[in-house]
Formats: sequence, C-alpha cells, structure tokens
Amino acid sequence: MLKVVIVNTYDLQGGATRDAYRLHVALLSENVESLMFVQNKKRNDFTIKKSDSLWQIFLSQLKPTLDTYPVKKYKNRLSSDFSPSWIPFSNAVKKINALNPDIVHLHWVCESFIRPEDLSKIKAPVVWTMHDMWPFTGGCHYAGTCTKYKSGCQNCPLLNSGRDKDLSYRLYARKKVAFDKVQNLTLVGSSKWMADCARESSLSRGKNVVSLPNPIDTERYKPIGKEVAKNSLNLSLDKKIVLFCESKNPRKGYQYLSEALKNVNTREIELLTFGGLVPGLKETTEFKMHRMGEVSDDITLQILYNAADVVVVPSLEENLSNIIMESLSCGTPVVAFDIGGNSDMIDHRLNGYLAKEMDANDLAAGIDWVISNTKDNNLGTNARNKVLSTFDSKVVVKQYIALYQSLLIDPGFNPGV
Repeated sequence: MLKVVIVNTYDLQGGATRDAYRLHVALLSENVESLMFVQNKKRNDFTIKKSDSLWQIFLSQLKPTLDTYPVKKYKNRLSSDFSPSWIPFSNAVKKINALNPDIVHLHWVCESFIRPEDLSKIKAPVVWTMHDMWPFTGGCHYAGTCTKYKSGCQNCPLLNSGRDKDLSYRLYARKKVAFDKVQNLTLVGSSKWMADCARESSLSRGKNVVSLPNPIDTERYKPIGKEVAKNSLNLSLDKKIVLFCESKNPRKGYQYLSEALKNVNTREIELLTFGGLVPGLKETTEFKMHRMGEVSDDITLQILYNAADVVVVPSLEENLSNIIMESLSCGTPVVAFDIGGNSDMIDHRLNGYLAKEMDANDLAAGIDWVISNTKDNNLGTNARNKVLSTFDSKVVVKQYIALYQSLLIDPGFNPGV
C-alpha cells in the first residue's frame, strides 16, 4: 500500500491547510495510507501527527514570533509578509523519516517548520505543493511586480532594505545550496500561473515542476437552493446578494471593490461579508451590509455561497483561490480580476466574469453583467460543472496518486503535467 506523509505547519489554520487536509482525506478514501505531520495540531484526528517532545511542543508555540525576528530589523519594510525560515533545533525530518513514507508531500511549511536545509535530509521522494511563491523566492510569499526571484533575490522591495546582500539575498542563497543537494524534489503549482512562475526561478532549474490543482469535496460544497440559504440568514429574497471576504491585506484588492461598488448600475443589491472585519469599510458604501465575521466551518460557508447571487474576489495576486472554487462548486458565479490562477477556474462569461487587472470600472461591469444573467441559472450550472469535471477530489486525487507512483518508479521522471 502506498504510504504518504503530508507535511504542513498547521492542521486547522489558513487556506493552504484546508487544501492539504482535503488532499489527505481524499487519499484515505482511495485506500492510500496517508498521515499528516504538523507543527501545530488542533484537530482531534488520529491520522494527524506532531512532535511529542515537550521541548518541541514549547518551541512550536514560539516559532511564529521568533521566525519574524530577522524581518523586524528592517525598520522601513513595506510589509511583514516575509518568512526567513531560520530557526534550527527542529526534529521534524527525524520524525518524518521515522514514519517510513514512500512519498513526503510538503505544503505550507513556513515558520521554520521545514527549513531549506532540511530538504536533503528527507529520505523519500519529496513533492512540494506551492500555495504561494515562497518556495522559489528569497522570502516573500507574493512578489508583486518584482521579478528578482528569477535570477537571485537582493535589495528586496518588500523589505525596503536599500542594499543587495540583505535577508532576501541570504535566504535565496540558502535555498540554492539546499535545492542543489536534493535530487528527488517535484514542485507542484496549484495553478498554471504558479507553476509557470516557479519554472522561471533559477532555484527550480533541473527540478520537476508540474501543475496540479487542489481538490475540493463537492458534496460538502454543493447547491442547496438560494431561497433556503437566504432564509436561513434572514436575507431579503427581493435583493441581489453580493458576497465577498473582508481582509485588511492590500493584496486582496478591497480598494478596487470599494470603488467598483460606487459604479455598479444595479441598485437593488445588498452586501454579505465574512472574514476579519475591516474598520471603516461599512461607511464606504451606501448598500446595506450583513457582516458574518470570521467563518471557517464548511456548513456556514456553503450557506453563504448559496445565499449569494454573485461572489466578488478582487485580489491583485492569487494562486488558486479557495473562495472562487468553493463558490463555483455551490453553483454561484464569481467576478474577479484576470490574474494568477483565476482563469483556471473562471471561464469568462460562462461561469463568471474576469475583469481587467486593477480596473475597478470593469469589476463593476462584471458585477452588473453577472446579476443581469442569473435568471436562467446557466452561469450557476456551468460553475458547478466546471468544478465537478476539474477540481472534484475524486478527480484530483487520482492525478496525485499517478504522480506519486511515477516518482517511485523513477524519482527523476518528469510527468509534464
């Protein structure tokens, strides 16, 4: 029986964690012996393992803070969304090797859970799903307009360091040495865009780089009836509901959504939001707003997506958005910018609308277009069918199993996915 260990810093927190756990569950359903190994465990699931050393448990609580210490030295930094991955003393690889897996599948392993130097110590072939750009940059998770990761990071614009041999330069150099020592590493882009970016980095030269999507359980995220969903949230049946996730992160593009909402022609709408509440957001719009706050459970999310007539994801950088995939799986069309992996999921004017990048007017046009084309529900049907055919866990897990098996036959094999 194939044995896979899925490695992720968390087992409950963040989008990458949801993706990793979904794949884990899908593998188990296919009779693969799958285990998750994490740094911080919250789920009551015996198939999820973590270090049982008291010292390692104590250290895991400190790592999120300690790992950012070198970043804090850059007083003029534009963002702290940078992971140095510098803390030693981890016994993660020792524990992983002790599980004796056929394949080690890394996901989001920052906060010094798996350092670059650890890669060559893993005995089994390594598959690494890139949920953001960190695996092939000098420390940033999204590079924005910077392309220095292609040849070698230095003078990082995010750190605003003003010098070449800064923290990004040192981490990129560490990764280069580490990657050169690993012969059995396959990098997986969740989107075609992420895979293409990885191929352009000198770190991935000579490595397998493939594109495979994250899976979704289409029975958890499915249409349940718009009227039922709206009634359960006490929403008006006479209004069109525009759903989005609130976030303070500038990368999520809410300044463009705020501007777009001022320019929509459709006035009979109400706003429905979830996520971390953004101060002052409610005052920027004339539309009635229903705010759910932080939501993480699948049932509530399913109701939210079904209650919406359109979901808007105004991100400026995005890999393979869970919000887009979950919404489409529930049969609700999505409006988003034509960036990153959005076009992997949204077929323009078939199951949603791809607006021109950073164009608030086109984002508004997309909202109007979707709302005016929801009457016969063709968009919703197309949305659901796209996910069933391409992203359903039963479809995706077979592609991952095929990848694993190919690497066991020939660790240097490039399936060219």
